[in-house]
Amino acid sequence: MPAGKKPDIGGPAEAPIVPHYHGHRERARDRFNTVGGDALADYELLELLLHMILPQRDTKALAKDLITKFGSFSEVLGASPQRLAEVKGLGETSITHLKVAQAVAQRYGRDQISLEKPVLAAWSQLLDYCRSQMAFEKLEQFRILFLDKKNRLIADEVQQVGTIDHTPVYPREVIRRSLELSATALILVHNHPSGDPAPSSADVRMTKDIVDIAKPLGITVHDHIIIGKSGHASLRSLKLL
Repeated sequence: MPAGKKPDIGGPAEAPIVPHYHGHRERARDRFNTVGGDALADYELLELLLHMILPQRDTKALAKDLITKFGSFSEVLGASPQRLAEVKGLGETSITHLKVAQAVAQRYGRDQISLEKPVLAAWSQLLDYCRSQMAFEKLEQFRILFLDKKNRLIADEVQQVGTIDHTPVYPREVIRRSLELSATALILVHNHPSGDPAPSSADVRMTKDIVDIAKPLGITVHDHIIIGKSGHASLRSLKLL
């Protein structure tokens, strides 16, 4: 190289390539900030969640695939890790992040009914919580909310887990646990994995058996709620309690 000649270092640096989906992500975030989550379709909200889990990928198609497979945002979060692993584009880490998101939602829902507030005054939050906990489970669960004399939550316990269409419930065990916790009122909850929340004759009989044992002991059964994918049923509202 001749003396005094500067080395050739090329032309101006090329601008970094910005993935096409970055603009879409910004628009999606702006839309969320403008209209809020309630105004978004399930796939849009799921896409925003997947943005945080998979920041280096375009997640719109994945969000739509998940909604198509499972049916709704809640059903995606409620799906088992094994079923989520069937979806192309999800790995072990991203599945764990989705289950963390589900746990966060459930914890938030539980806190809405347990922070020194009478449960009966937060009925819609109670139903939301029960739905998030149980609507998409594959097996029947029998849950009891134990309340104090001011109808505040003492404990929330799953007493039994059964099969796809039956859970064994032992009324005397329900009352024994109520006495251990010094509960003066109960709300019974179980799910129907079939999706139909309509109570069966066995559901009604079991509820009446618990009421018959609880009443002489000063324990009130406020309701028995049945949770299904399509909604819920209240035995008290149906005048079956």
